[in-house]
Amino acid sequence: MGSGFSKMKKQAKMLQQQFSQMQEEMKSLVVTGSSGNGLVTIEMNGDKEVLKVNIKPDCVDKDDIEGLQDLIVAAFKDAEQQVKQQTSDSPMGNLPFGF
Repeated sequence: MGSGFSKMKKQAKMLQQQFSQMQEEMKSLVVTGSSGNGLVTIEMNGDKEVLKVNIKPDCVDKDDIEGLQDLIVAAFKDAEQQVKQQTSDSPMGNLPFGF
């Protein structure tokens, strides 16, 4: 009984180390989502944290703020989709907590 428990503890520790390593890899992953043929771009890491937003002056129209807002949302969704695609190959991509 002792050896089985010891083996399980060792496996759990190994899984915990792998999980920590994958979390670090997720943080280092950076994708760029875009919309409007690059008028709005968003850089996002693997944790889905927005790192940078770029808005080209060409798409800033004070009479069409809603259009700019739509471009920002579309760029965010594009970046989010890229994170999902790049992490779906990882064992983390199949876990239920949304990596």
